[in-house]
Order: sequence, then C-alpha cells, then structure tokens
Amino acid sequence: MPTSSDGGTAAESPATENAAAGSTSDGRPAAERSHLTVAGIIRRWSEATPDAPMVTEGDTTLTWAEGARRARRVAAALAAHGVGAGDRVAFLDRNGIESFSVLFGCALMGAVNVAVNWRLAPAEMTAIVDDAGAPVLFYGPDYAEAATEIAAGAADLRTSVALDAFDTWLDEFAPGDPEDPGRDGGPDEIVLQLYTSGTTGLPKGVMLTNGNMSSVLDEADHIFSVDDKTVSLVAMPMFHIGGAGWALAGISHGGHAVILRDADPVEALRLIERYRVTETFIVPALLLFMLSVPELATTDVSSLRTIFYGASPISEDVLVRSMRALKCDFAQVYGLTETTGAITSLLPEDHDPDGPRARLLRSAGKPFDHVQLRIVNPETGADQPIGSVGEVWTRSPQNMAGYWNRPEETAAVLSEDGWFRTGDAGWVDADGYLFLHDRIKDMIVTGAENVYPAEVENVLLAHPDVVDAAVIGVPDDRWGETVKALVVRAAADVSDEALATDIIDFCRERLAHFKCPTSVDFVESLPRNPSGKILKRELRTPYWAGRERQIS
Repeated sequence: MPTSSDGGTAAESPATENAAAGSTSDGRPAAERSHLTVAGIIRRWSEATPDAPMVTEGDTTLTWAEGARRARRVAAALAAHGVGAGDRVAFLDRNGIESFSVLFGCALMGAVNVAVNWRLAPAEMTAIVDDAGAPVLFYGPDYAEAATEIAAGAADLRTSVALDAFDTWLDEFAPGDPEDPGRDGGPDEIVLQLYTSGTTGLPKGVMLTNGNMSSVLDEADHIFSVDDKTVSLVAMPMFHIGGAGWALAGISHGGHAVILRDADPVEALRLIERYRVTETFIVPALLLFMLSVPELATTDVSSLRTIFYGASPISEDVLVRSMRALKCDFAQVYGLTETTGAITSLLPEDHDPDGPRARLLRSAGKPFDHVQLRIVNPETGADQPIGSVGEVWTRSPQNMAGYWNRPEETAAVLSEDGWFRTGDAGWVDADGYLFLHDRIKDMIVTGAENVYPAEVENVLLAHPDVVDAAVIGVPDDRWGETVKALVVRAAADVSDEALATDIIDFCRERLAHFKCPTSVDFVESLPRNPSGKILKRELRTPYWAGRERQIS
C-alpha cells in the first residue's frame, strides 16, 4: 500500500491526486461541485422539478414542491416555539413522511435533527433527549406513553408534538406558506446528531456536519449511481445512518423515496413492484427474510438496478441466493455513523460467485476515492503489513465533528490529524480490498491465538442445518477463553448432541482447530440491535457472570 502523508501505511486512492489537481473523483472540476447540503436538496429540487414525486408513504405521495412547503412550515413553527440555529430537535417514530418534513425543516433553519431509536426502553429514550438538550420532541402515536416519560425526565424539553396532530400543529403555528428562513450554514455547522446503538454502554451523540453530508451527497451519483430517475426504498430506520444517510443520498439528485415503515419482507416486495423501486439499502437479515417468503416467486422485481447491503455481516450463501433470486446488481458498503455512512464499497463487478474473483464476496471492497484507510496495531499504533489483521483507521471529509459534549471520548477515537479509529478489525490485500473480521473487542484470545468470530460464523452459516449463528468467547481454565457457537437450528430430526458434533466436525474440516467451536448451544433466536448486529455482549453475559473481567 502507498505511504500516508504522516508516514503510516495507508490504502490511499486517487482522491489525493484529484484534490491536488482541483477535480472530484469523477473528473469534474472542483469549482463545479455543488456542495449539496440537506437544505440544499429540498431547495434545489423543489425549484427544478416541483411536480415530481419526492416521498411516498402508503398511499400518500408528496411532490418536491409540497415537501418543500411542509419543510418551510416546520421551520416557521419551530421558530415560533423559540427554536433557533444549533438547537436540537428530537424525533421519535418509525419512518414516515413526517420524518422527512422535520428533517428538512430543521435543516432550513439550522436546527439539528435528533432521531431517537424507537426500539429503546423509555428510560433510554429519555436519556438521549436529555443528553441532546432538545427543547422540542415530535412523537408518533405508538410512543405516547414514552413521550410522557421523556417529558418528565428531559430537563430542557419544553414542547412535545404528537404526530397524529401534526397538521393541526402546523396550521396553528405556521399557516399558509411561510418564507424559507434562508439559512445556508457553513461546512462546520451540525445538521444531524445520531446516537450510536450503545451495545457497550450509553449511546453517544455523533455530530454530523454540512461538510460531512456534502461529501456524501455531492458524490451520490458517482458512488451510488443515483439520479433523478432513482426510486429508492427507505428500509432502514432513520435513527440509523443507514436509514438517514440512504434516504438523503437516494433522493439527492431529484429521485423519489418510498418508505418501508416496518421491516416486513412481503411489504418490501409489494412496494418494489408497485412503485418500480430501482435502488435500496438493506441489511442482510431483511434479505434473508425476503428469500423465505413465497411472495418472492410471484413479485415483479425487474425494476431493481442495485441493492446496497451492509451494517452487519452476510453469509455467502444468503448473498448468492439473493443475487440469483432478485436478478439485479449488488454492492456491499461499509461505514459507521461516525463516518457518515459508507466509506468503502464492493462494486457489482466484484460480485462473481462462480468466477475467479469469488473470494471478494468476503470483502467490504475498496475505499472511495476521497477516503484513506490504514490498518494499525491498536496497541502500538504501528501500521500493519499487507495481509495482517489490525484496527481499521480512516481519514476523509466524512469523519464526524465529534461526540456531543464528550471531548475525551472524541479524542480517544479521532486524532488531531483526522484519523478515526473504527474499532473494527480487518486487513487489506495487495489489490487494496478491505476484509473485515470483527469489532476489536469481540476478538477471542484462546491459548494466545487470536480468533475473529466472523470468520467462524461464516463457516457455521454454510452448514445446511444452521439458520443463524454467533460465536463468542467463554471462560476456560486451560486456555483462558474457548470458542462457543450459539446456533439457531433448522433440522428437527437430529438430536442436539448429534447436530453439535456434526457442526464442530464441519468447522474442523474448514478451519484451524483452535478457531473451531469446542461447544455448541442451540437457541431460538439471536438478539440483534436495529441495524441487525448481533448483541455479543448480551450473549456473553451469562457465561461470564460472577467474574470481574469479561476476558480471561
């Protein structure tokens, strides 16, 4: 790999050369970059294509002109409640048209949208709204009780707006068609504050700026191939970067967003057929669910051009079956909330399950042109050679401004020269492809050997009687830790003992023995967070109960 500017080994790309030459990654002169922001999307396309569809939920579709008017009314109503630039505005509901109205309304006036994870317990929701210092909360009817608890516990909250009375609220505080506030914040102004999933502690507010969003949105046509003909299915919750980021990227060039309110595979297929969806971003779990429903065989999915997938590991079996069933391009993307979403992509041409490049299906692809990567020993800070596992570090204009009100935690992951420590373990091959293993903290150390659970899980998921699987380290008096597999089984005609033996033997035929499970427990399901990631901490807890440390 090339050497980075500070002396480290980095997976650099043409971004450095393009920047020096004053051009973007697709060769456009830098002066022609739109520097598109969240507010810029609604302003641009409501003027350029006012009558084109912007967003659809159920049987309701808003045009770009209608969407812009609602956003202006939201901005005016918020201002009437004393909300100004930089204030946080909380939103608690599943994806809906109001998600877009509030998001764009905040952007027009410089307020910061804070979408709250609706799968959390009310106490956790309260902690987020309180941490954000939000003076206003929008909430859906399903979360009325939670909103009451939040109102009692969030110190700065002054106003709660029920979404089933949203239009009434607009009529009262922003009748007619107010003027656009006209705010055009600079690149460092915060526009979104998304809270991390909090699998290892309290969620942190990730501050994303106009500059972060502009870096993604300006290149959406180049990176994601979206255009004004794009009909994007918004299938991920918008409190997640995979939801908010894709929702904005998919319509950033004048496209049409179709909302999937719940992760229902049958409804997803119905929407694809009805609205002729061309692109979507979905998690592997939804792909697996879609493969399992009979409606897949009778649904017209021929409109699909590309399915982007990511946010959690995918087995090669699920990926290949999805490619064959849906008959469209597939592209994997890898990124984090802190990187404003995707920073690498495995392009459709690299999805070749039956060809010489089949090994790349296990890769997260290459970094985008404006993104730098390093593979670093997390203990020493030394760059790792090609093919060696280390922590993935990245530097790009997409890196967050920091964690809200947490300077020490920000400094722990974001260096002064712009490198973000992802916490993910991975390696890069000689061609620049990134291969991910796990979170650094999920690595199992058994007898001084490092085992990355994802590698073992990929083998487990290839077993014909395994529906889902997770691998964790459990205490072992001899080795410190040993590998345990937790498996959702498919077979009903084989005993647990016999199937466990067969699974272990299956792994030993494909992996070094120290990587293989020494025991298998069968479970009904695996706990996952809203982005589809398995909650390893929750799985480990019973096995480490009573011990001071969660490793040996």
